[in-house]
Amino acid sequence: SEIHFRVKGCAIMFIGRTQELKLLSEAFAVGRSATLVYGKRRVGKTTLIKLALEKQPKPYVYYECLKATMRENIDGLTQELVRLKIMPFSTTFPTMQDVFAYLNTLPQQFVIVIDEYPYLKALTSPASVDSAFQAIIDNHLSNINLVLSGSHISMMRDMLQEGNALYGRFDSVIQLKELSYLLASDFYASKDAYDRIGFHAVFGGSPFVLEQLRDGESLRDNIIRTILSENNPVHLYAAHLLMSGYSISANAERILSVLGNGKRRYIELENRLDAKKTGALSKQLNSLLALDMIRKSFPINKPDDSKKARYEINDNLMRFFFSYVYKNQSALQMLGAEAFYDQYIEPTLTNYIARRFEELCRDYFSRLARQGKLPGVRNIGSYYYDDPATKSNGEFDVALDYGDTYTICEAKYFKKPMEPDDIHREVGQIRSIKGIEVSQIGFISANGFKQREDGYLYYTGDDLYTV
Repeated sequence: SEIHFRVKGCAIMFIGRTQELKLLSEAFAVGRSATLVYGKRRVGKTTLIKLALEKQPKPYVYYECLKATMRENIDGLTQELVRLKIMPFSTTFPTMQDVFAYLNTLPQQFVIVIDEYPYLKALTSPASVDSAFQAIIDNHLSNINLVLSGSHISMMRDMLQEGNALYGRFDSVIQLKELSYLLASDFYASKDAYDRIGFHAVFGGSPFVLEQLRDGESLRDNIIRTILSENNPVHLYAAHLLMSGYSISANAERILSVLGNGKRRYIELENRLDAKKTGALSKQLNSLLALDMIRKSFPINKPDDSKKARYEINDNLMRFFFSYVYKNQSALQMLGAEAFYDQYIEPTLTNYIARRFEELCRDYFSRLARQGKLPGVRNIGSYYYDDPATKSNGEFDVALDYGDTYTICEAKYFKKPMEPDDIHREVGQIRSIKGIEVSQIGFISANGFKQREDGYLYYTGDDLYTV
């Protein structure tokens, strides 16, 4: 779904977000409301909010907070009210509550957006800021639809926790996430399924990043022009913007570098980082988890086994940056973008994409389940096996849990159609594992199949991009 609109004379293509836009529109349609919108930087929060504002008839105020004192932000909001002629002249309000109390005296209704809300807490007690807005929501929204928005995910989530002054105060909460692989592909719609998978594996689903891509260029050329060019907005985003403004340990970049394109157990991270068993690493990981910069995952059949837990980077672009660029920046400077790509990226890029393809396939089956096309499925994930008979262990790429049985699908990012020998080899491995009841075996091949034998499920790259 695409929406086209204009902001200050510029045409903007707005892809997806239909449910979030509906929630905001419904919030603005009533007499009073309080809405929380949050998500990481450059995920499209401001664009979403501004589109919702343009689509409704009420006068609105959009104020982006300063990393400054509450006094400076009260004055800044007041100046914006004067500029918009909501106030006839400037005055000094003692508190933020007084600003909203004044607005309550006016006959018209307003939408008030306070963006980058966590900035209010930079030089003021966080608890006092939340307490002030609790009073505003409870007492001064008679003619106001209030939106609080922010990028510091852990701070915004704290406002939803019992014990916080703002707990239970929001009529609706929107966590804006990256675009799905399917929606992201609209930014490179001319590519075939094989290339779309590669683009998503490298660039992810941030609208800001996707807008920098050129559909007419190859994946190689887009990587060189954006991620490997130090002055390009995508390079700057990957190198700095995800970190800026967050109070996290300086060791975070080392953790992300070790994670790279893989999944790591806690003990592996501890050994690779030479982190003594002080609990410091656990705290650092928890900080990154709270910011959605990494995730902690379990195999579908070992949901409570801490030894099987794996940490991995949550964002595809960050994952690519820390896999290839972060630790090789001196080589990038010396060789230049094109030679660096050929030496450091090209040899392993297909394998890099293949790992991300597995995740994309799980997302595909999740989409089918939400559409009601997988009746009876209880969960979707990877499946861990440890077979003493063959002295082997590993994970199957995609497992669909139907309670007593599983459907196991293997994902293959091959440049050519999958051969029958590849299928037989995978079937043999799956059938050799004891302790798992497999009802069906399937294959997802990015470039299709040379031959399809009866008895198996077959999915191609084109299937993944069929709505």
